Amino acid sequence: MFLSVFDVFKIGIGPSSSHTMGPMSAANRFLDLILSDDWPRPAGAHVAALKVSLHGSLAFTGIGHGTGRAVVLGLMGEAPQSVDPDKMDAIIAKVERTGRVTPPGHPAYDFQPKTDLIYDKKVPLPGHANGMAFEALDKDGRLLLKRIYYSIGGGFVVTDTELEAMRGHKKVSSDRVPYPFASAREMLEMARGAGLSIAAMKRANEETKMSHTELDEGLDRIWDAMSRCIDRGLQVDGIMPGGLKVKRRARAIHEKLEAEWRSNRLNPLLANDWLSVYAMAVNEENAGGGRVVTAPTNGAAGVIPATVRYFLHFHEDATREDVHTFLLTAAAVGGIIKHNASISGAEVGCQGEVGSAAAMAAAGLAAVMDGSPEQIENAAEIALEHHLGMTCDPIAGLVQVPCIERNALGAVKAVTAASLAIKGDGTHFVPLDACIETMRQTGNDMSEKYKETSTGGLAVNVVEC
Repeated sequence: MFLSVFDVFKIGIGPSSSHTMGPMSAANRFLDLILSDDWPRPAGAHVAALKVSLHGSLAFTGIGHGTGRAVVLGLMGEAPQSVDPDKMDAIIAKVERTGRVTPPGHPAYDFQPKTDLIYDKKVPLPGHANGMAFEALDKDGRLLLKRIYYSIGGGFVVTDTELEAMRGHKKVSSDRVPYPFASAREMLEMARGAGLSIAAMKRANEETKMSHTELDEGLDRIWDAMSRCIDRGLQVDGIMPGGLKVKRRARAIHEKLEAEWRSNRLNPLLANDWLSVYAMAVNEENAGGGRVVTAPTNGAAGVIPATVRYFLHFHEDATREDVHTFLLTAAAVGGIIKHNASISGAEVGCQGEVGSAAAMAAAGLAAVMDGSPEQIENAAEIALEHHLGMTCDPIAGLVQVPCIERNALGAVKAVTAASLAIKGDGTHFVPLDACIETMRQTGNDMSEKYKETSTGGLAVNVVEC
């Protein structure tokens, strides 16, 4: 099983990898399909108009997550990794004013967001909670082309047929990499057999696709984007968009911590405070639609950057290579979780987002603290185990409450889990694989009210109070 570190960590925009980045990428794919020969185009037919319907969790929380905006931007040819957050409002306004989308390389297509973008809360699509249907029509309104896409978490998008194929061959891997581990057990067995660290095995797999230098440069880009996101979040204050009037707090907390740092006053909670403010800074940026990195999702984007920055802050001998080791190890664990369960809040609740991020961060931190593969696996298991059952119930469908603080607590759990694991010898009662399978089963049994639909939990009770 091979999932690249650059599939796990993708540079994009907020507020959601599955509800913002995924739909934008789906729109990009549909535009590419229109120009291709991969569909039976009737003789003389020309696409003149587009329609899109959002289903399941995308319909219920799409407004709060900016899903509709993402679709419009995607139909204008904008991509998550390159769209300028400062220009998005103007692009949306142009489409609403003209009733047309004008993607590069295409003719103009009729598309009025108020009528051609439908939030269908009544008809879920069967493959996944995050479903959407794209249609291309001729000038007389006749349907020429229709495709169903699913946003399956972390910015990943598949068609209905691709999803079916994935599920039918889930346990089969034909990846030609030297260490194709698909489970934590296989990962440990391969590490023992090869005498390599998890990061070294992950590096060897990646370098079948790219050079050593290309990999390092890519990892540097990922960390640079994460680090810049922390810095932006620590510099901005004000009210976050969406109507809840939630204030940004990271800047004010950071200023207090800086003052304490300079004064040398004793603060037993200092490390946790720094860790938390880093995570909050990222997720406030995400909630504001800023540039973030899926880690493994946008809703959980703060846990890993906060843990890396914490390590760099409190370990004077930390190096750039340590950051590479952290990211490679975290990606190895994240790939196993995604392969055997899910990283989608709409599929398994927040245990799949912040829980997965905490497990990945714990593994990465244990790795740079010279943990053995067994200690690293133990760290990931401890972190994930203590997120099991966590629901996804964002108030008003916004990635703000409880998501921002939840990232801070996820980072704290990750550091605690790594510390506990490093102090042991790597033996532990619950294997990581068993914990991942428990998360999958728990997610399957979880009521849809608690899986990013904002129809239960805090999303209902805070409003009712």
